[in-house]
Amino acid sequence: MAFYENVFIARQDVSSGQVEGLIATFTGIVAEQGGKVAKTEYWGLKNLSFRVKKNRKGHYVLLCLDAPAKAVSELERNMRIHEDVLRYLTVRVEELEEGPSIQIQARSARRERSRDRDSFRGNDRDGGDDKEESL
Repeated sequence: MAFYENVFIARQDVSSGQVEGLIATFTGIVAEQGGKVAKTEYWGLKNLSFRVKKNRKGHYVLLCLDAPAKAVSELERNMRIHEDVLRYLTVRVEELEEGPSIQIQARSARRERSRDRDSFRGNDRDGGDDKEESL
């Protein structure tokens, strides 16, 4: 079997729970066709660079697949006819990456920079004062 990475964008007015349902549906389709989903990542609600079917935002999801080509074509067919999926892209890769994707790494790096910036400005999240009291 070959390795694939599939990214799809769901409509902005779909809830996160419904996106989880979409992921379960697409995972089931791949499993029925003899493949497996090695990793799923929900990247969140992000702005689109241009309007797609009157939507300005979309829920981004990554599926890492270990599946035959038949399973991928069936997955894409179902994504094409599903009304909640705005766009999808499937790419064949040599091997699946271990660990979090670059999107997840960038999000955690932004959080750390934000924490560092807040502590530099003196906006400690614990509410305490860093100065030691002298008697």
